[in-house]
Amino acid sequence: MDLIELEKKIVPEIFGLMEMRYDILRSIYYNQPIGRRGLASNLNIGERTIRTEVNILKEQGLLNIESMGMYVTEEGRRIIEDLKDVIHRLKGISQLECRLEELLKVEKVKIVPGNLDESSLTLTDMGKTSSIYLKKLIEDNFIIGITGGTTMAKVADEMGQGRVADNILVIPARGGLGKSVETQSNSIAGVLAKKLEGDYRLLHVPDNLDEDTLKAVLKIPDVKEVIELIEEMDILVFGIGRADTMAERRQLPKSKIDELIKKGAVAEAFGHYFDIAGNEIWEHLTVGLSLENFQTVDKVIGVAGGENKAEAIISVASLRQNMTIITDEGAAKKIIKIADKAIY
Repeated sequence: MDLIELEKKIVPEIFGLMEMRYDILRSIYYNQPIGRRGLASNLNIGERTIRTEVNILKEQGLLNIESMGMYVTEEGRRIIEDLKDVIHRLKGISQLECRLEELLKVEKVKIVPGNLDESSLTLTDMGKTSSIYLKKLIEDNFIIGITGGTTMAKVADEMGQGRVADNILVIPARGGLGKSVETQSNSIAGVLAKKLEGDYRLLHVPDNLDEDTLKAVLKIPDVKEVIELIEEMDILVFGIGRADTMAERRQLPKSKIDELIKKGAVAEAFGHYFDIAGNEIWEHLTVGLSLENFQTVDKVIGVAGGENKAEAIISVASLRQNMTIITDEGAAKKIIKIADKAIY
């Protein structure tokens, strides 16, 4: 029995305290400068508890308190990095990853602690984990495709600045969706390309068009070029969406949304709606990556967190085995519950 296992047996309460202080340091680091009230709100912890813990961390030289708010010191930053693996071991993250790889039958699963439904810190961790993993896969002359959405925007934001390979091209895998420019695939592709010191192309079309307009748009040279590049992608990074949420974002009629839900749609990817077994329910005409293209991309990374995404992750993971799923503890545990219920 190693030291951590012995400590869990003898002083189990110490790990709850360590995890709380770890979360406090991370929250300050990701949001600095931040005040006590904002920190308490982010972590859903009482201000009195926050005040006590912050003072202890300050005395240990892990953070500074200034007029603008709190900052993590360099030693505090190192502690965050060093504790990461310890927290993973305490929570049994490695075992959880292996269990999900077996259940989902995919090549690799990476899990970050927490539940996105309960803490925005988890989204930052997923973005950071995804960006680090993506960076390791990139080689010279690679074409990287990325979809839109809040999660993908965070992946781009968390990507470390610096060239990792020559002649990198980043492209949007889909057309535009929604009113927020920051979370559209064009914007995200641009941010990611600049972080990697690569080039990028833009797809200047809405995500959903009627059939006649779609045919006309696909003849435009700039659009045709990007579509051809999409077919040559080496890496795809995409967010996994719930069917109901994505249908609403695409402003489908309520009658259509109700029909999709009635037929069992739980996930959406690339304009296709799937049930939990990965059976296609309906396809919405969209511009960009097709389901056929998805099957031929060499390296695929799907990212989603929060237990409310569990069914969507199960569904999309069934579409191909040679892919990586990056998710959080909340979704992972919910997926296991769903699988166990199905077995018994």
